[in-house]
Amino acid sequence: MRDIVVTPRLTIPAGELSIAFARSGGPGGQNVNKVSSKVDLRWNPTTSAALTTDDRTLLLEKLANRLTTDGELIVTSTLTRDQIKNRDDAASKLALIVRSALFRPKARRATKPSKASKRRRVEAKRHRAQIKRNRRGDD
Repeated sequence: MRDIVVTPRLTIPAGELSIAFARSGGPGGQNVNKVSSKVDLRWNPTTSAALTTDDRTLLLEKLANRLTTDGELIVTSTLTRDQIKNRDDAASKLALIVRSALFRPKARRATKPSKASKRRRVEAKRHRAQIKRNRRGDD
C-alpha cells in the first residue's frame, strides 16, 4: 500500500493503514467464490502522526458516527471484481472522506449596504408606487 495524499499538507503514511480482503458478493459467477476482491481499508485518526491537534479534533468531531469504538475509520470497496482496482478505490474514498471532514468554510464578514444602494432601493420603491398609483382610476 502507498501513502495516501489527502491535501497538499496532509499525507496519510502507508504504515498507519491496515488492509484486509474478503470475498465480495454480487455478479461474477463462480469467480465470486474463489477470489477475495472486497477491500476493507482501516485508518485510526486518533493515533495518526499525520494530523495536527486541531485537525485531529475537527476530524474526530465530524467523523464521530463513522468511527468504530476503537476509533478506526473503515472504508470498504466492492466496486469492481478486481482487488487492485478496489484497493485504489478504497484509498480514494478515504482521501475524499478525510478531505471533506477537514474542510473549513470561510468565515462570513458582516457588511452593510452602501448609501447609494439604499438610495437606489428607495427610489425604485417610490417609482413602483407611482406606477401603481397611476393605474388607479379614482372614480
